[in-house]
Amino acid sequence: MAEENQQEQAQFALQRIYVKDLSFESPKSPEMFQAQWQPEVKLDLNTSNRLLQDDMFEVVLSLTITVQNGADDNKETAFLAEVQQAGVFLVKGLADEELHRTLGAFCPNILFPYAREAIDSLVLRGSFPPLMLAPVNFDALYMQALEQQQQQEGGTVN
Repeated sequence: MAEENQQEQAQFALQRIYVKDLSFESPKSPEMFQAQWQPEVKLDLNTSNRLLQDDMFEVVLSLTITVQNGADDNKETAFLAEVQQAGVFLVKGLADEELHRTLGAFCPNILFPYAREAIDSLVLRGSFPPLMLAPVNFDALYMQALEQQQQQEGGTVN
């Protein structure tokens, strides 16, 4: 018979992946299609999470892509695409530090390919060339955010 105080075994399971919000704006269409294509791409990304119920978490990966076109002195917004790609994850039996890393890095790594596909689909439907967003290292971004947080609190990272 197993001991009653035996540590709970860690569990992780993807329950659902879905688009929470999606938008595309092309304020200078159709004139933008006449211009020489010299795009400048700006990517903003953010993650958030919240506890839904016991051991069930929603993680949201938000991507905002702003593409400007034209010479440096005359740039205009070609389009703006946004997606909030979300997932529901069962995460159980992890220590706080491991839980935060899972929600802040591992889950966004799972969601990113879905968000990238949603953005590419939007851009193509807007009649622009696909973006082919490069992979993102969420582990490095998580560690960087953790270091910044600890520096602000006056601590150091081991």
